[in-house]
Amino acid sequence: MRLEQIIASSCRQKILIALSKNKQTHVTNLVRIINSTYNQVDRNLRILEREDIIKTVRYGHVRIIGLNLENPRTLMLLKALEMLDRPIPGSQDIDYKTH
Repeated sequence: MRLEQIIASSCRQKILIALSKNKQTHVTNLVRIINSTYNQVDRNLRILEREDIIKTVRYGHVRIIGLNLENPRTLMLLKALEMLDRPIPGSQDIDYKTH
């Protein structure tokens, strides 16, 4: 899957941002943090895991999720999300009503 397809989902973006701040967490906590449903988070976690962006460790029924920082694609995704979150330089000077 191409990197832009991975971050095309707002749920996956929220998951990546939450994991970048929390390092690792369990799935139900992740659901709460990003204010989503378990099914939606689980579906997107499976995609991220298949792409080797995250790592999952199981302790009985509990799944602990963390970023796979050894994968260069993970670092590129985090950098892309960081760049997308920044305001565009000079954009506050544009009067959108006249254009």
